[in-house]
Amino acid sequence: MRILRDFKVPDFKFPKFKMDGLSNIEEMNIDYDSIKNEQESKNKKSSKLYEVTNFKTIKETFENSTTKYAENTFILEKFNSKEPFKEIKYKEFRSDVISLGTALNDYLKIKDSRVIIIGENTYHWYVSYMALLCGSGLAVPVDKELPENEIINVINRSKATAVIYSTKKKEVIDKIRESKATAGVKYFIQMNSDDELKGNTVGLNNLIKQGNILINSGNNSYMDIQIDPDEFKVLIFTSGTTSNSKGVMICNRNLAQNINAVTAYVKIYPSDRLMSILPLHHTYESTIGFLYPFAMGASISVCQGLRYIVSDLQETKPTAILTVPLLVENLYKKINANIKKSKKEGMVNSMIHITNALKGVGLDIKRKVFSEIYENLGGNLRIIVSAAAPIDKKIGKWVEDIGITFLQGYGLTETAPIAALTPEFKTKVGSAGKAVVCADIKIDNPNEKGEGEILIKSETLMLGYYEDEKATNEVIKDGYFHSGDIGYLDDEGFLYITGRCKNVIVTQNGKNIYPEEIELMLGNIPEIKESMVYGKQDVEKKNDKELIITAKVIPNYDEIEKNHGKGLTDEQVYDIIWEKIKEVNRKLTSYKAIKRLEIKKDEFEKTTTMKIKRYVEIKKEG
Repeated sequence: MRILRDFKVPDFKFPKFKMDGLSNIEEMNIDYDSIKNEQESKNKKSSKLYEVTNFKTIKETFENSTTKYAENTFILEKFNSKEPFKEIKYKEFRSDVISLGTALNDYLKIKDSRVIIIGENTYHWYVSYMALLCGSGLAVPVDKELPENEIINVINRSKATAVIYSTKKKEVIDKIRESKATAGVKYFIQMNSDDELKGNTVGLNNLIKQGNILINSGNNSYMDIQIDPDEFKVLIFTSGTTSNSKGVMICNRNLAQNINAVTAYVKIYPSDRLMSILPLHHTYESTIGFLYPFAMGASISVCQGLRYIVSDLQETKPTAILTVPLLVENLYKKINANIKKSKKEGMVNSMIHITNALKGVGLDIKRKVFSEIYENLGGNLRIIVSAAAPIDKKIGKWVEDIGITFLQGYGLTETAPIAALTPEFKTKVGSAGKAVVCADIKIDNPNEKGEGEILIKSETLMLGYYEDEKATNEVIKDGYFHSGDIGYLDDEGFLYITGRCKNVIVTQNGKNIYPEEIELMLGNIPEIKESMVYGKQDVEKKNDKELIITAKVIPNYDEIEKNHGKGLTDEQVYDIIWEKIKEVNRKLTSYKAIKRLEIKKDEFEKTTTMKIKRYVEIKKEG
């Protein structure tokens, strides 16, 4: 992912991190009886699936939430870094959505057209997406990090009539508009702009104003629109891990069923607050990070950027965050580095054992014991959801050890996105969750370990690939989507992801090696920042089909300097990491052992969900 070129691990500081009182729990004045009663009450409520919602369309959720929770805060956003977060209520959001939808339909007269949305996470992104879902056209969310030529390609492939863009994208959009490369676009609409319609440009605030004028004159046509649950309403081009992006066609039913499915496993209340960190053009964030909490009447705080995560957590105090493994791993490493620096590592580990034992007999005092960690994360965090890639089991367990519910999800853009999720009332760290209530997951042609390709049949499954019936028929057979992911199901139906079909390294004697398994092990080495394992042909044996298992590694120079000294040469760094890799090799079956090490000094290219673009990195080697 391009934004990660400037990514720095957030500086999780603990200015008051003493925890001296942990040596004597009695001094903490814990009301054990009330905690036990509260825990027993929660256990009774959480022994089965939660009540499931039955939304058919997103417009139905819009009507319900914006009337039922009208006075509640919906969005918190910092529009100016020098000012505090501004709170926007559900009723304001309702008004802006209806006004924009009315203006698109009856002022610009582009009803039922395809509309690009491109920009960072901001209030007008939410307004634009909802206006299109509820009756103004077909939404085409686009990655804001795409270069100019790829944006033009998406505009033309989608046959877009309009482009809604953020102020930060104005320069590149102006170039595109002036280049005449997108002649089919009638309007370029700038977020947070009051500009009146002039030629083919107009400000989104002005459209909201024009829509409001139409509504006040008696135009109620927008809210009278009836949404067909199965109508093609969202087109998302996968950035993905393949070189050729496909257009995924999604309908209102897909999105509504995601909401219904999640409600069975996770309980979110109007008092909850999610922090939006991941890009909204991705279905994980736009569906589970936006539409789901919106349907529950919860609020969303918009993170200003990766380097502001800690300060935004402390200022907006969210109860839940959706994230990806890389950010959870950085959180884990930074907090534990501070614990170690404070010389409290032994004490914290002891308290984890004690509080786990107490929780086992019905007394959960973790939030009290680890309150200083919580305060540095805003004080209210109770759920972390990680998806998009596997995560080291020990990190998920540590999150739960300090009292935060750790959930994992699994899905793809093609399932809009949720296919499996951890029930919060029965967590199983290491698993990607259980099939959601509207889905069936099975393993195709499992091997002796039960591993095979993951097949998914679900109400959340896409309509198909845009203008590509052949590709659609290749992946959807007998109603099941062939995910391309490798995994297995345990005896309780929990799903475990072990690899990706396209990443698999096949040895000359037919053995399959899934690089993700080895990469997780390398991730435990402090001296390694990131790694990618792949099969590389030996250039000296061009006719030899055997692939050499190769690890491409970005060193963690801070850890190397701390543990091995300063001023080391490249050769010494190589030797240090190679010795660590040999320790990993001893834990692997011989045919999986890493045979070659490559040191990489720049960042890996990544997708927007922070997965390494393997095909790009391998092509560089070509």
